[in-house]
Parts: sequence; C-alpha cells; structure tokens
Amino acid sequence: MTADLAYVVAGASLLLAIVLPDLLSRWAVSAPMVLVGVGMLIGLTPLPDGLPLDPQENRVVIEHVTELVVIVALMGVGLALDRPLDIRRWASWRRWSPTWRLLAIGMPLTIASIALLGWAAGLAPAVAVLLGAALAPTDPVLASDVQVAGPQTGDHEVDESDELRFALTSEAGLNDGLAFPFVYVAILLATEGAVSHWALEWVGHYLLAKVLIGVLAGIVMGKVLAYVAFRSGHRSLRVAERGESLLALAALIATYGVAEVVGGYGFLAVFVCAISFRSAERSHDYHAAMHEVAERLERLLTLFVLLFLGMALTRGLLEALDWRGIAIGLALILVVRPAAGIVALTPWPGRSQGAAALTGGQRWATAFFGVRGVGSIYYLAYASGESDLLAQDWLWSTVAFTVVASVLIHGVLATPVMARIDPARG
Repeated sequence: MTADLAYVVAGASLLLAIVLPDLLSRWAVSAPMVLVGVGMLIGLTPLPDGLPLDPQENRVVIEHVTELVVIVALMGVGLALDRPLDIRRWASWRRWSPTWRLLAIGMPLTIASIALLGWAAGLAPAVAVLLGAALAPTDPVLASDVQVAGPQTGDHEVDESDELRFALTSEAGLNDGLAFPFVYVAILLATEGAVSHWALEWVGHYLLAKVLIGVLAGIVMGKVLAYVAFRSGHRSLRVAERGESLLALAALIATYGVAEVVGGYGFLAVFVCAISFRSAERSHDYHAAMHEVAERLERLLTLFVLLFLGMALTRGLLEALDWRGIAIGLALILVVRPAAGIVALTPWPGRSQGAAALTGGQRWATAFFGVRGVGSIYYLAYASGESDLLAQDWLWSTVAFTVVASVLIHGVLATPVMARIDPARG
C-alpha cells in the first residue's frame, strides 16, 4: 500500500509539474507554494499513513533525494548562464563581481549572524554554526522566478544582460558548494571539540583543498564532455550533432561522482562543469536542449520533495518548533540576508570601472531574494548523520519552518517585485 501511494504521489507531482507553471504565470503564486499547501492538506488525511515522513527515521533517504535534486538544479543553473567566465582575463572576473561579493562577504556574514542568534538563544556552538551554514546558501531549486530563464543560442553574441537575475543565479550555483566548509565547522565542533584541535586541518583540507579539487574536477569534466559532444573524431560520439540531450544527466552524475571520489566538493564541481561545458560552442542550440532536460527533471524532483515536505508539516515535523526557531527563521529572511546582501553589494568608491553594475533597486532585490530551500534540508540531513548532537528535532523543525516561510514570502513577492524593477521581463 505504501509503495502504491508513493506512485500516486509521484504521478500527482508529475501532473502538477506540467500544468502549474503556465497556470500560475499571471498570479503572485508560485508552484512551490501550491505544492506545499497541497501536501499539507494530504497530510491531514489518512492517505500518508506509512509513508517515510519522519526525518529522524528516514535521514539517509532524505539526504540522497535532496542531494540529487540539488545537483540536477546546479547543472541546469550552470547551463542557463550566458555570461562567460574566462579565468585568464581580469575583465571577465570583474563582470562577475556581484557574485564574488555575495559569496565572499554576504554568505559569511549570514552564517555568522545566524550562528550568533542561535548561540544567544541558548544553542550549543556546533548546533548554532550548523543552523547558520545550512540556512545561509541561496537555493538554485526554488528560485526560478528570480533567475535567468535559460541559455540564449543562435547566431549572435551570447552574454547575460540582466544583472539582477544573473547575480541571483550565479550566487545560487556557487554557494551550495561553498557552504560545505562551514557545515564541516559544525561537524568538527561536535565531534572533535575545541577549535585548536582541528583549525589547521579545516583551513587546509575542508576550506582550500576540497574547494580547489571540486573546481578542477568540474573544469576537466566540462572540457572533456564538451570535446566529446562537439569535436570528437568519431561521429557517433558527437552527440551534439544529433541533439542527444540526455548527456546533461550523464554529465551531472559522472561529475558529481568523480569530484566526490577524488575528495572535492561535488556540488561545486557540477556547477563548474556546466559553466565549462557552456563555454564551448556558446551559441549552439545543444545547450538549450540540455538545459531543458535538466530543468524538467529538476521541476519534477522539486515538486515531489515539496509535496512530501507539506505532508510532513502536518504530520509532526513542526512539533519541536518554538519561538526561537520562528524568530531566527523570520530574522534570516527579513533582516539578516537583506542586510548582508546590501553590505556585500554596496559599491566600493573608485572601483566600479569595468565591473558589472547593479542599480539601487536591483541591489535591494538581489539582497532580499535569497530563497532558502532543498539545499538547506540536504545539509541538515548530511550533518545529522555525522553527530547525534546535530540530529535534533528542533533543527529539523526550524529549517523546515524557514524553508516554508521563504517559499511563501519570496513566492508572493517575486512576480510583483521583478515586474516593478524590470517591467519588460517581470
């Protein structure tokens, strides 16, 4: 009966994934909002009896499902970005300056602020750091309403002209991998004790080596796959010529696996692979075909996860939620992330030449739309498997509340705010 019901849920998710985006396109209502609501209603009925909804009992399943959702989203996001990044040219790096600022300034500020709020509320240091690390990264899965639509192709110069959507998309693509070192801070605090015991190991291994390995693995895999797809000497291997877009799935799975095997961050490698692959034959229609496959799979998996999340909400997931979790979640969405984003994106006097420029309204929107989602659930599931201290019901309730609050607040405001900032594309 449980397996049969899972098929029903999967079928309903697929149907909703097909019809909801177009159905809701004119309303300030997002598909994730509807799916969470539908899941909550189903959770109030006897139908979910026997389904794996308890995060403590089903942590491994939750970890791997959310892991898959995130890597599919990262591949789609990387393929969608039109702005090139040439590591040999400083001017190219400057064009990505909003991204680097959000990652180097905004994300650490967010992690530190949430960790301090958690510590002030009585959490153990390891738990407070994990809460900050899990909730800090913006999500590439639930932020489609404020991200770039997809790759431009054809016989023209390809670049991304929408600074707001580019900043949010590129940030979401990179910070899911770059939040991992801070998750390891929480794990090491919980398992190894005092910082002095592991500080050098964290800097050398978790912060530098694993990031570098992940980036290199992504670059190598992207270039190899691009060579095979576009320029292989064997016609049967040049899959771009016949439009075999399932290469997107092979690329994301293989890249993630290679990066993890060699000791790098797989999330980072998948996004870098997509960027590297996109740099080859930038105007080729094959990029759009691959992006469509990744986007459709991401939509299906995301709505499936959100339907289960909604059911879990009315089946006890929020039982451990208290005023601390509510206050921290709302503070993150309404105060901490916007403030950290504004600090990160404020222009530096005399250093704007050659860098991508955001208008005042775009800066505020970029700072505000830090959507939280499936990535936060993954990080919590991963860390809770490393230490019992990090496997608290309160953490699951707080993260779930924050994700749902982000879905509602950002989902309602995305359409009107984006339309106001850019009427032509809102």
